[in-house]
Amino acid sequence: MKNTKQIERWSPWLLLVAVLILWQVVCAGFQVSDFIFPSPWRIWTQFWEYKEIIAGHAWRTFWVTMAGFGLAIVVGVLMGFVIGSSRIAYAAIYPLMTAFNALPKAAFVPILVVWFGIGVGPAILTAFLISFFPIMVNIATGLATLEPELEDVLRVLGAKRWDVLMKIGLPRSMPYFFGSLKVAITLAFVGTTVSEMTAANEGIGYLLISAGSAMQMGLAFAGLMVVGAMAMLMYELFSVIEKHTTGWAHRGSQNQ
Repeated sequence: MKNTKQIERWSPWLLLVAVLILWQVVCAGFQVSDFIFPSPWRIWTQFWEYKEIIAGHAWRTFWVTMAGFGLAIVVGVLMGFVIGSSRIAYAAIYPLMTAFNALPKAAFVPILVVWFGIGVGPAILTAFLISFFPIMVNIATGLATLEPELEDVLRVLGAKRWDVLMKIGLPRSMPYFFGSLKVAITLAFVGTTVSEMTAANEGIGYLLISAGSAMQMGLAFAGLMVVGAMAMLMYELFSVIEKHTTGWAHRGSQNQ
């Protein structure tokens, strides 16, 4: 049992090392140009050379993403609660939100630039627009799929609709909620980066465009790796919080 847990813990890192080694071997063996596809070593050297610049842009991308993500949590939870607690709201709002989610969020960036100008505003709103939908859907699903039998029993015992939602529905929705957070945070970084590529003068998205224009593909890949690392760290943070708050909802959690 312990060996299985150790393998599970180290498997992502072992896979990452294997991919990097294979990547380096392919680039070196086939003499791939750094301009076409930089090797991991080239990416690392460029990262170390421009680490201060990358850190500044990464910090800007991080806090902008967190601002948009925080807004997405508030709006997503409120809308999910409204949709999931009412059959009429579910029938009326859910299809419209699904249609809205199908719209490419990158198309909103030029509109947001006209409304708010180049800078923080479009990036925060793009991160919000692309990440609130998973949160809303999961909260609504958790509330809307409450077993009718359970609700009937609680009603017989004197519980009102509000009591059922707050004491049973919301706790039952927590696993859905944390699952949505892990998806939404990765989308939020995507939204921020896309917006920064067209409507900002700093941030990782801006760095990608600048590095590409200067033919510094290693620097561009380093920026991408930083975004991926930040998203992965936030994903793991939510996973840890989820295990400590909703461990009861996961099979085998009692043995961990």
